[in-house]
Amino acid sequence: MKRNKVLAMVLAMLTVVFALVACGKKEAEHSSTSIGSTVGKKYTVGVIQFGSHPSLDNCYAGVEAALKASGLDITIDRQDGNFDSATCDTIAKNMVSKNYDLIIPIATPAAVSAYAAAANTNIPVVFCAVSDPVTAGIVDSIEKVGGNCTGTSDILDLSAQVDMILAMQPELKKIGVLYTTSEANSVSQLARLKEIALEKGVEIVEQGVQTAADIPQAAASLASKVDCINNFTDNNVVNSLSVVLEQATAAGIPVYGSEEEQVKNGCLASIGLDYVALGKVTGEMALEVLGGADASGMSVKTITDTTPFVNRTVMEQFHITLPAAYQNATFVEVE
Repeated sequence: MKRNKVLAMVLAMLTVVFALVACGKKEAEHSSTSIGSTVGKKYTVGVIQFGSHPSLDNCYAGVEAALKASGLDITIDRQDGNFDSATCDTIAKNMVSKNYDLIIPIATPAAVSAYAAAANTNIPVVFCAVSDPVTAGIVDSIEKVGGNCTGTSDILDLSAQVDMILAMQPELKKIGVLYTTSEANSVSQLARLKEIALEKGVEIVEQGVQTAADIPQAAASLASKVDCINNFTDNNVVNSLSVVLEQATAAGIPVYGSEEEQVKNGCLASIGLDYVALGKVTGEMALEVLGGADASGMSVKTITDTTPFVNRTVMEQFHITLPAAYQNATFVEVE
């Protein structure tokens, strides 16, 4: 009888031990899977940059830095759309046909192309520097994107920009805006700027263009009617910044930029974003998606920290005194 009881106790203890070992094995397997879900895998990420100018180049630099810092085996296929939407369409379709793991489009036209090409696939799109992705039609809202597409927005603080312009030119009455009529971001930013300017007692004079060929004449016409010109992140216009600056200088008025690189290239000042930082945030979002996160559940991200940039040389050229409110601005020089 005693012997049977001892045997039963031994069997019970063994059962508990085996159960614990099995449970531990399963937990270890689960932990290994979750921690190392991306370890040892190879990824191909396509990057479609709408075109090459300093702002977009800085975006790519940030994206590349984030992806490379991850330590993952990622092949980056970066292709340039040469500021042509049809070219971006072709690039995006080619990346989809090759079943890339993820596509990162930089700037709105490239994002629209990537979104359309990947719409009926499982390929996620994580865009960079799309000021108004809702108006562009690639997300339902900033908080709930509604599809396999998310990313970062470079929306401008236009109220702060107008305040800076008025501080620089207190007698100013009219701000000119040169914009591309087919670029959704520029159209929505123009509408916001008009509302802000109306509240501040400033008139916005707009001049629309369709292609780069329209810019010289349009810039000359606009410069003759206003006290300054204010740039958006309009890729077509920014790519022809030297032309805009030439016409504005001839008319004796300054141009205000939308970020640091434009100020370096001759604009008077800007309330700007750090586009390298924006690119890094985009790259980090892409890494989350590669690691298993659902892009459709990720809100669009923005960078809220802005910096006033001032070109001292241009400021002196127009005999403008730096306002007290901008004594801590970052000074840059013409490159």
